[in-house]
Amino acid sequence: MAGSRLIYLLRHGRIQNSGEQRRYIGQLDVPLDPEGIRQAERLRERLAPVEFQKIFCSDLERSRETARILAGANAGEVVVCPELREIHLGEWEGMSFAEVVRRFPEKFEARGRDIAYYRIAGGESCADCAQRMLPAYQKIVAEKADPVAIVGHAGVNRLILCHLLGMPIANLFRIVQDFACVNVIQYNGVNPQVRLINAVAV
Repeated sequence: MAGSRLIYLLRHGRIQNSGEQRRYIGQLDVPLDPEGIRQAERLRERLAPVEFQKIFCSDLERSRETARILAGANAGEVVVCPELREIHLGEWEGMSFAEVVRRFPEKFEARGRDIAYYRIAGGESCADCAQRMLPAYQKIVAEKADPVAIVGHAGVNRLILCHLLGMPIANLFRIVQDFACVNVIQYNGVNPQVRLINAVAV
C-alpha cells in the first residue's frame, strides 16, 4: 500500500433506551432512536464533501442504519462486516449497571480490576474482541478504496484507537466515543497517524 489515504472511523447514532439508566448493550440488536437518526443525518451533512468509495459497518442494526443514512450523501458502497460487532457482554447483556452491581458484585469488581482480559460468562473480554475485530480492520485498511468510512461501536472504536496509538487495552476508557462521533486516521504508506478523535457535529 503506497501513498496517503484516510480512514474515517465513526460511531453509530444514539440508540433506543439510551436516555434511561446505563445498561450493558453489547451485541443486543438495538435500533437508532429519533435523535440517533438526526445525529446520523447531521453526520451525513458534515461528511458530504467526502466521497467515500466504501462504507463498512457491523451487522448490528444501529451500525447498518447509520451507514445507510451516511451513504445517502454519496454513491459509496455499504459493506456489512460481522467481525466489526461490538463486544459480546454475555450474561450481562441488557442489564443496567445497577442490576449488575447488585447481582454480581464480585464479578463487577473483578472486571473493573482487569478490564482487558476479564471475560463475562457467555461473552468476550476486551482482548477477545480485539482479536476478533482487528484482522477485519486491517483487511479494510489494505483495500485500495480511498477514502473509506467504518461505522463502528464505542468499544470497537476504542480498541482500534488503542491499537493504533500503542496504548494498553486497560486504558481504553480514557478514549471518549460519543454517539455519531468522527475519528480520522491517515495512512502514509503503512504508517498510521490519528488525526482526529471524537469530533461531534452540533
